[in-house]
Amino acid sequence: MALTKKQLSHLEKRLLDERERALKALGLFDEMTKANRESGDSDLAAYTDHMADQGTEAMEREKAAIFATKEGRYLYRLEEALRRMYNDPKNFGVCHTCGSDVGYERLDALPHARYCIDCKKKEESAA
Repeated sequence: MALTKKQLSHLEKRLLDERERALKALGLFDEMTKANRESGDSDLAAYTDHMADQGTEAMEREKAAIFATKEGRYLYRLEEALRRMYNDPKNFGVCHTCGSDVGYERLDALPHARYCIDCKKKEESAA
């Protein structure tokens, strides 16, 4: 069953809200890395040569990179969902594997979902 215009409008708002949140999170990441680079150029940076400090800094940079990668992938999924919605609204919410309805409740919870719950479970159990 195709989604109603009201449902599509609600899902579009959910996608746009999630997209804004992800962009803000990535913006914070950019600010954090910029601040870390700037603090590394200060005169005090010469006094933090202890191995534990270097390890902590490296770990923080790695965590920040992982965060950015995860948010970046999430943002990509949201953008793809918006493209699908705008390009083919009649088929938005149709499972890419079996062609059945993804379900409005599932889309409300996970607005970028491409698969019905049964196909997603099969995919995860095969991995």
